[in-house]
Amino acid sequence: MAARRSASTLKPLAIEVQARPGQPLGMAPATFLRHYWQKRPLLIRNAFADFQTPVMPDDLAGLACEEGVLARLIEHDRSSDGWRVRTGPFAEAVFPALPDRDWTLLVQDVDKWDPDVRALISHFSFLPRWRMDDVMISFAATGGSVGAHVDQYDVFLLQGHGHRRWQIDASESLRGKRPPLDFRDDVELKLLRRFKPTHDWVLAPGDMLYLPPNVPHNGVAEDPCLTFSFGMRAPASAELISDYLDALIVDADEAIRYQDPDLKLPEDPNEIDVAAMNRVVTALNAIRMNDPDRLGDWFGRFITTYRAAGEVMPSGPAPSGEEVDQALAQGLLLERHPWARLAWRRATRGARLYCSGLDLSVSVKDAQRIAALERLDAAAWRSLSAKGRQALQELMVLGFYQLTDPHADDDGDEDDIDADGGHEDPRTVLDADADVVAAVDTVDTGHFGDDVREVNVHEDGIEVVVGFDEQDEDTPEDGDDADQRRH
Repeated sequence: MAARRSASTLKPLAIEVQARPGQPLGMAPATFLRHYWQKRPLLIRNAFADFQTPVMPDDLAGLACEEGVLARLIEHDRSSDGWRVRTGPFAEAVFPALPDRDWTLLVQDVDKWDPDVRALISHFSFLPRWRMDDVMISFAATGGSVGAHVDQYDVFLLQGHGHRRWQIDASESLRGKRPPLDFRDDVELKLLRRFKPTHDWVLAPGDMLYLPPNVPHNGVAEDPCLTFSFGMRAPASAELISDYLDALIVDADEAIRYQDPDLKLPEDPNEIDVAAMNRVVTALNAIRMNDPDRLGDWFGRFITTYRAAGEVMPSGPAPSGEEVDQALAQGLLLERHPWARLAWRRATRGARLYCSGLDLSVSVKDAQRIAALERLDAAAWRSLSAKGRQALQELMVLGFYQLTDPHADDDGDEDDIDADGGHEDPRTVLDADADVVAAVDTVDTGHFGDDVREVNVHEDGIEVVVGFDEQDEDTPEDGDDADQRRH
């Protein structure tokens, strides 16, 4: 029998790989999960082949000006190694006033606002969907950075535009020695006091870096660049315990109390003895969630509300089942709100569907279909059982689903505002410029001077198109560059 190779002769795992057709991770997903997930970093070259960013820097800056969007602006003073942090929403005038280098704009939850960004999440189907937290996008001017730091969760860093230099300290996975993780106390950010990189790479569009929790890293823009950060949900033990206890308290039976019918004469009446502590454990065990369904329902509600992007509100009365049938038959879609978070679990009987803290009883097939589809057409709706359709109607009443016309252009009017005066529908914000162009009224120019060719009324102002004679071309007036300043 051939002798087994010793551990010392085994080929070390690569920290940099090249993606291949059919293997965007450069390996089978099961291999990645076995050897890298939460164990060691991995740089995947060309993970997203021929990647074209769905969001440009101007789009990101515009989104950072919107109410309800989580955005930060981080500036670095190289001379003093000082850092300045500002939080959004920002006035539009902030961005033109920024210098040419050494600043970064970070916008969280961009997947909730842009469907093309949200579609990128499907590339991570080898992970539980409920583990994905959000897609944060950062734009960095040349030299821009947020400093050397660690994250408490897994993250995939996809280079979307431009180039970024990443330095990481992989000493723990390489040598089993955890690097120092103490923070500086002279800045607002949680920056590492000491950072000694073991690896240094420059990522181009389509390259992706995976980092497990607590791997020190620092990214600096080589040129103006966009980076997409796919972050995972990783609730801390304190968060889990706090929410779990809240659920226990709500359902606690007042009749369950500390009891000691077996009490014997104490050796010392002031001592809390072992027998007393055993009774405490018995009392606690009586109220803890021994029922797997009860425990599963708590976790399903918790994980679908943890770090929620915002509160979903209904935009109006929900249609009846018959109205939904008719609307879908006419080509409309039943669309999930981008802030809704869904997951499901097999229960003792059937399944439980969780949506942003709610739980509903459905069949396993219905749970699978509803959780998997962001949009349901007539065929998908008919494939659900009566109980599954009823669950969706309950979610429609609460605003988690609504009927939409896939062929209609958004017009950005009052219909996009929640009934309670809340934020614009996240699906329309990044398309705001297109909405404005579509919503233009042309006014009769007969009441104006001969030089006025056209008057257009936009949602954000009035555009006057004026004609000039050829001899005027060399004598520009103050307003000649007005078109360059329009937004």
